[in-house]
Amino acid sequence: MDSEKQYKKRVVVKVGTNVMVNKDNRIVGPILKRLVDQIARLYEEDVITVLISSGSVIAGKEVLDTNNIENDTVRRQVYSAVGQPRMMRHYYSMFHDYGMRCAQVLATKRDFDPGKHRENMINCYEGLMSQGIVPIANEDDAVSLSMSMFTDNDELASLVAELINADMLILLTDTDGLYDGHPDHDDSSLITHVTTDQRVEQFVQSSTKKEGEGRGGMESKLNVAKKTAAKDITTFIANGKTPDIIMDIVHGKDVGTRIFQEDDE
Repeated sequence: MDSEKQYKKRVVVKVGTNVMVNKDNRIVGPILKRLVDQIARLYEEDVITVLISSGSVIAGKEVLDTNNIENDTVRRQVYSAVGQPRMMRHYYSMFHDYGMRCAQVLATKRDFDPGKHRENMINCYEGLMSQGIVPIANEDDAVSLSMSMFTDNDELASLVAELINADMLILLTDTDGLYDGHPDHDDSSLITHVTTDQRVEQFVQSSTKKEGEGRGGMESKLNVAKKTAAKDITTFIANGKTPDIIMDIVHGKDVGTRIFQEDDE
């Protein structure tokens, strides 16, 4: 790896739990492999990616499918603590196949408050990226309490994008983007472009998530996307299961839903 390498672009990619699991709520290795493959190919184009990865709770449940922990918060903490190293083992092995290295960066919301913690976070990310090491971020569920928890990993991704002055934020989910109706209805159409002041909240479809899945939904993604785009970081909501979706977005193809400030168009 080149020392103090300079990059043409900085991209933050958030992959949600629903992208990486099958119908049985188990982690799908080939999907993670395709994700890593795109990040590795972008690196060859001098584009560095920070990955915000969900999945630790599901990965922990795969090991501790049955347990007698009654407290919901403690149960989630235990699942995450067990699942986090399993997720990193997957990523470490996959990036190693491309001759690349990755690193885990766990954080609570307090770490982004102005002060020494934020400065340390910036130094950590800058140091990793300068050495071509892919930072993989997640909430530190094992120690997060209600006051220091992120709303979801969409919020974490937005804060990281702002922290590192990213050029682009990509929120990967299990739909192609924001629709003007329910995504499963034939008469619904994908909304490809949304400005930060455009009122499209009425199109957001609520959904019920199973226990153990990620906390975020389309409402969260749209809210985060608008806030991030307002800071001059163009944001996309797209389907993480679509082949080469990250490459297509970075290369300027008209896919997913793009959220931007109108004067950036």
